[in-house]
Amino acid sequence: MTARRPPGTNCETWVEKQIRESMERGEFDELEGAGRPIADLDEPNDELRWVRQKLRREGFAFLPPSLALRRDALEAREQARHARTAQEARRILDEVNVRLVAAVRIPLAGPEVYVPPFDVDKAVAQWHADHPATDEPAAERATAEPPPRRRLLPRRRR
Repeated sequence: MTARRPPGTNCETWVEKQIRESMERGEFDELEGAGRPIADLDEPNDELRWVRQKLRREGFAFLPPSLALRRDALEAREQARHARTAQEARRILDEVNVRLVAAVRIPLAGPEVYVPPFDVDKAVAQWHADHPATDEPAAERATAEPPPRRRLLPRRRR
């Protein structure tokens, strides 16, 4: 807390003096966000700006459920393509297929968007084509006998 403004001084000059003295003391150094542009400066300053910022901070989706499902289906296809195993790819596509079929039975809010369920067998076959089998499967490598341990100290010679 600063001292009270002395009587007879202009408020503006007193505030400027307080700021200048604080800068000389280094109280404005290393402030959070120093040297970075102000976020959302170009965004319109309307009465709902804080609502949009809060939703973005909390990670809420701005898409209607039907469009979010379409986005999730596209992401699931990519995740399945880059999955480590065929079983993982199948699991990813099966999970999104359950949601796609449920959306056909009970339409979601938002624009009407039909995304057909994935042909899981075809996608797994494509996964196998994209990931050719190696000469030694990972399961066999995991069960293989580990290499012998090296001794920490050399053996004594007699």
